[in-house]
Amino acid sequence: MPRISAATIGEHRAQTRDRILQAVSRLSRVQGIDAISMTDVAGEAGITRTVLYNYFPDKASLLLAFTERVTHYFIDSYERELPEGASPADRLRAFVRLQLTGLLAHPHPGAADLGAALGPDAYQQLAEHVAPMQRVLVEILESGVASGDFRVLDVQATARMVLAVVGAERVPLISGDVTVERAAELVSEFVLRALGGESRS
Repeated sequence: MPRISAATIGEHRAQTRDRILQAVSRLSRVQGIDAISMTDVAGEAGITRTVLYNYFPDKASLLLAFTERVTHYFIDSYERELPEGASPADRLRAFVRLQLTGLLAHPHPGAADLGAALGPDAYQQLAEHVAPMQRVLVEILESGVASGDFRVLDVQATARMVLAVVGAERVPLISGDVTVERAAELVSEFVLRALGGESRS
């Protein structure tokens, strides 16, 4: 097993945890999160299953930690890549593109399948972990309503619908039937038309 050089036990644990989550990320690109086993993750991270279980007692806790990591990555990327003073339509396009990029980088089953695999309690925790991502979308929609660019009856419901449209491209994207660029264009234009926003055609 590779040694990890760290000045403290806390740093060592943080490095090991990071290696485990990186292993999940790599495996998710090859076989999908739903097919990954704890044995797969331990092998990919170069640790024993006993060590893995010391960090994550079951697959549900591992997937929750991984989802939280991906959510933080998305929000950091969104804040970093979004141009200063971007219009609500451009902010929406950036959100959609980053969502689709994340789906391709970290393939995972749909919400219903994941909920069945995790169970109701873990699935509720999962929903709480991804809530910051939905809040970003809600803020985009609210800014569009305030500027008069979007017409929205219910912002929270509309945010759920937008995420559902993004999710509809998950299978074509992962299977290679559509590129991120094409999927982002299709989803963005569809949603912007639905919102009464500015489309590019």
